[in-house]
Amino acid sequence: MRLYQSKKEHAKDATSPPPPVPTTLLLPSPPPKPSPQLLPLTPPPLSEVPERKSEGPSLPPPTPQKLVPPAPKPNDVTLEKVLGITALGNSCLACDPKTGLVAYPAGCVVVLLNPRKNRQQHLINTSRKTITALSFSQDGKYLVTGESGHLPAVRLWDVSERRQVSELQKHEYGVSCVAFSPDGKHIVSVGNQHDMMVNVWAWKKDVVIAANKVSSKVTGVSFSEDSSYFVTVGNRHVKFWYLDHCKASKASTPMPLLGRSGLLGELRNNFFCDVACGRGQKSESTFCVTFSGLLCEFNGNRMLDKWVDLVAQSLSLSWDRIFCSCADGTVRVFSPLDLRFVCTLPRPHPLGADVAHQLNHLLCSQMDARYPDATAVTYDPISRWLSCVYADHSVFVWDVTDLTRVAKVHSALFHAACVWDLEMVASVRPVCAFLSCSSDSTIRLWHVDERTHVHSRNILSTDLLKIIYTGTSTAALQEAENLTNTDGQPVESRVGVRTICVSPDGKHLASGDRDGILRIHNLSSMEEILKVEAHDAEILCLEYSKPQTGLQLLATASRDRLIHVLDATSDYSLVQTLDEHSSSITAVRFAATDGKVRLISCGADKSIYFRTAHTNDTGTEFRCSHHTVRKTTLYDMGVEPSCKHVAVGCQDVLIFNISNGKQKKLYRGSLCDDGSLLRVQIDPSGQYVAASCSNKNISIFDFRTGECVATMFGHSEIVTGLRFTNDCKHLITPRSPLPCENKESGKRPQYLLLDRGPLKASSARASSPSPGSPQSPCSYMNPTASSMAKSSRSLSVGEGVHIGLDLPHFPKARRSWGDLDVVETSWHPLAAVTPTSSRIPQPKQPLSPRRSLELKAGSFCQGSPTKASSPTVGPACEVASYTGKATFTICSSRRALQLHFSPPQAKRDGSETTRGGWDGQTVIAVEVHFLSQLPYFVSRNLMNARDLLRT
Repeated sequence: MRLYQSKKEHAKDATSPPPPVPTTLLLPSPPPKPSPQLLPLTPPPLSEVPERKSEGPSLPPPTPQKLVPPAPKPNDVTLEKVLGITALGNSCLACDPKTGLVAYPAGCVVVLLNPRKNRQQHLINTSRKTITALSFSQDGKYLVTGESGHLPAVRLWDVSERRQVSELQKHEYGVSCVAFSPDGKHIVSVGNQHDMMVNVWAWKKDVVIAANKVSSKVTGVSFSEDSSYFVTVGNRHVKFWYLDHCKASKASTPMPLLGRSGLLGELRNNFFCDVACGRGQKSESTFCVTFSGLLCEFNGNRMLDKWVDLVAQSLSLSWDRIFCSCADGTVRVFSPLDLRFVCTLPRPHPLGADVAHQLNHLLCSQMDARYPDATAVTYDPISRWLSCVYADHSVFVWDVTDLTRVAKVHSALFHAACVWDLEMVASVRPVCAFLSCSSDSTIRLWHVDERTHVHSRNILSTDLLKIIYTGTSTAALQEAENLTNTDGQPVESRVGVRTICVSPDGKHLASGDRDGILRIHNLSSMEEILKVEAHDAEILCLEYSKPQTGLQLLATASRDRLIHVLDATSDYSLVQTLDEHSSSITAVRFAATDGKVRLISCGADKSIYFRTAHTNDTGTEFRCSHHTVRKTTLYDMGVEPSCKHVAVGCQDVLIFNISNGKQKKLYRGSLCDDGSLLRVQIDPSGQYVAASCSNKNISIFDFRTGECVATMFGHSEIVTGLRFTNDCKHLITPRSPLPCENKESGKRPQYLLLDRGPLKASSARASSPSPGSPQSPCSYMNPTASSMAKSSRSLSVGEGVHIGLDLPHFPKARRSWGDLDVVETSWHPLAAVTPTSSRIPQPKQPLSPRRSLELKAGSFCQGSPTKASSPTVGPACEVASYTGKATFTICSSRRALQLHFSPPQAKRDGSETTRGGWDGQTVIAVEVHFLSQLPYFVSRNLMNARDLLRT
């Protein structure tokens, strides 16, 4: 292991990019030209787009060779395909009973999939709020959707015309379920646990005819066959709501909705996941599944009639079959007449399978294989097809006409976590191939060329060519909400690939993960050839030098404020480490201009550094030639093909001259001052620049004039990347929970959306981790990093903290601090930590254990109790037990802080003040001292220990 350490002290990292701001990314057009419009991306009629003529003086001179794409007009940008799904249950999956179209959400887009032809149509929510529920009408003409967020709307869509017909805004905090009545006259919408409203909507009159409150979290709703009542289920909740009195009422105000609870008997404490009312002979029955694994049937008197033991999450039924989605990729079929088990459907692909080569899992089961859980099912009674969504965000459509010979009609595999970066691949056929990386620890090779021969695709996903797994564990391949540890707590995963880059010769693929590990893959064989522990924090950017530079270098930039320059020709040995930045480095780019090799970088410290390569006795060395400081954080950069100018994204698009580091132009990226441009990408022709804003808009500018030629939207979260395809006809955009892509039909430029869905509470922190603040930035370049080295990486304070309190006068009994647990344990204290230590030393001799308390903060604590053998995390404390105060220190490789506890004081009795015992729940005064040259602050009146840990 070689240690590269800078001599410069750095300030604390800046925070992650700001949250999305509801602004409109639109640039005013010159007077003789019409203003660009914000489009909902509905496909325009086919028309020829004339080639755009260059106009006016240009900032960068036109490049000789070049691809000159037609100018995109606002009505020429259309959404072609979505690679991703955000359906987490049956409320987000529906099937058109007439045409067989399968509808599922992908962020704020509803995808209408034709499984037979593998074609997509799209409904785009103009409010940009995530779709959380949807349902088809019985005739298939309309689709109703519910959404999340503040003041959500229930929207009605015309499926054939793909336009919104009507909307209802009677909820305040999100819609969890929607359903059409079989007679098509009413729509029922149920709010989430914070909204607690059930509304019945006569949509043709655009009025709410009945409403009521519900006190439980509702997870499913279903109408009876005659539309006389509907049933809602949830946490200890099964309720029948009747509509007969509402239909006869002509009152102008909503009637109280009449509801009767189901008679649950001994199952009254169960969590009911899904519900479906019977059809045909069983039209008076209602079927439910529980989280504990029971399939239940209620008769016409709302009484629990019978049940079978089954591990299921959702169900779908027809007059002769009940399909239940179960764990480990299992879908079981039952008879609705007597709940008799019929058969089990085939499982999907196993987790971690090589989709390009391994096909034996479709023919025979593997003993040690693990399969994704089935989370949602919907049945098409006409075609007799069953659509299934699995926990790894894959979609399968099975032909269940003959249950003894079940066949696969359609399948698609998507990322199971947020997509961070994209990269085009020119050396891989087909031409429109690109790579994506994700927090699910995979790198996936996709294609968007419909002319690709069938034999070059795998049979599991026509859009997916290859999956590279960067880890051995399959835990990250399933939705984080479905993963729990032995204590039943959700698994907090900090794994994942953060950025990727392909070498100019197309031979190597470089990837950086969230632990600072750099991997190099052979792009032809997709095998890992090098693994380097390059940084202490996540790698945010990778960049290969261009062929024009005459060098083969790789630059890696990280949240630890360091840039490593590696020589790709000598096994990626270290050439130089640059430490000018004082905060996270967001982008780094190479350029060759004026016969010199340049290296440009920008970061959260609002600085841009222009460096020039020099040759000395030891090799190549980059020296800073220009340094520019702006007023806002700089998020991304793009170098135009002539390498004379660089576009930098902040609140606007800034154009700099690379040779002298001076700003030449500024393109206003947003009409309001609050929006920030998070990603900037220049197309291969150098004529257009695409920018994504924090208000979720994507804009395309003319690079020469700054004119906004198109503005579009389709993401419900911020966009994490932009890539033009090599033919300049498509724009691919992933978002912070998933990606999207553009494809051409005729001659219209289009864009494609790869979408994964909103982050869960457990993964939201992972998407923007707290920047580390070591006293001395350091980096470990270790090509043979082992799994032990990776698992021993220390956690920052607030991510996982073990606190030792040596308080002999405290009782030994187990205490509860709100949602925190205090348990007695043994602890081997480590050596004392001085303010100049960047890492905690390991004791030379084992010390005797002493009685202490360990504070576990739910998901904030990870790992096992600290032991003396741990080289990274360990508290050192001293206690003033007689004064009732406690002082201790929390340490990690990132920071060390010292906390002073004071228990509450009792009321004054005369002139004396008596101090009562500490109840372990209230902290009156806490002083926190950062020991690693970090700011000092005092926090008072913290009500519980969780607030302390968050602080």
